[in-house]
Amino acid sequence: MKVIGLLGGMSWESSIEYYRLVNERVRTVLGGYHSAHTVLYSVDFAAIERMQAGGRWDDAGAELNRAAKALEAAGADFVVLCTNTMHKVADRLEAGLGIPLLHLGDTTAAAVKAAGVHRIGLLGTGFTMGQPFYRDRLAAHGLDVLVPDAGDRDLVHRIIYDELVHGVVKPESREAYRGVIARLVEAGAEGVIYGCTEIELLVGAEDSPVPTFPTTRLHAEAAVDYALGTTSLPFSPT
Repeated sequence: MKVIGLLGGMSWESSIEYYRLVNERVRTVLGGYHSAHTVLYSVDFAAIERMQAGGRWDDAGAELNRAAKALEAAGADFVVLCTNTMHKVADRLEAGLGIPLLHLGDTTAAAVKAAGVHRIGLLGTGFTMGQPFYRDRLAAHGLDVLVPDAGDRDLVHRIIYDELVHGVVKPESREAYRGVIARLVEAGAEGVIYGCTEIELLVGAEDSPVPTFPTTRLHAEAAVDYALGTTSLPFSPT
């Protein structure tokens, strides 16, 4: 079994989910007392959030590069970046790294295409929905990506940062997300990507009339399958 390098803390609420899902997957596949070989590096999200808000993406990339190299030094065979938004700096994270990054955008695109979905709605932070780094990665796999309008993007982003990263889950916020999902479907989305690792704390498959693609679970399962040698790294369009 390869050693999975989890780069988390963004937020730690979702990193807990990664650790749980990775080990549940290993137990399901191997049975018995098996659990995953993992190394975890958890950053201080307060520092990363300040970099995000200030547009200091080069600084954020340098910080995650240092963390990834620490995972490599600790024996990780590959890196799993436990956040969608920070894949904006994936290229900076990989600079000088001797082990691969299991890119979340690639694992998500593979799952969407395997389900026969082409036109996909995307929920995430304002950065993920509004900037091209994630949408372009999905589009490079041949997907047609829809995002909510500006008002719905602000609503989705606010709930993530004001509630979910703090572990706060409100029924009224779930209803608000259901409304956003319904409007994406009305716009033609054949499925919806839960493209922020905290979103799965709030909504699930039952909250959407079309198939959903929970990136945390998909990423964790892909990490285990690669660690066990049952799959190769997903195709990268770049």
